[in-house]
Amino acid sequence: MPEEVLFKSESRRSRDEIAAYLRTVADSLESGNAVTLKKGDQSVTMDPPARPTFEVKAEREGPVDGPGELSVELELEWDEESGGDDGDGGELEIE
Repeated sequence: MPEEVLFKSESRRSRDEIAAYLRTVADSLESGNAVTLKKGDQSVTMDPPARPTFEVKAEREGPVDGPGELSVELELEWDEESGGDDGDGGELEIE
């Protein structure tokens, strides 16, 4: 299935700034509100259903024998037409 990027932003931020962004998203999710992403004249509003699929990934990219790039990815997914999905049922723990 082809992918269409509706919004993208990538920039270096302090851990405090990133935490503030994540808190804003968490507050919107908890209150059942849509999430609006803005940067300059770009803007997109997404309204996740009550039970979207939540994907968490920790990755390392780069050569096997040398330093690479590490990432933590947090993703919400849902079908545009049918709404949320119960996912695989496993319990995620973040410490």
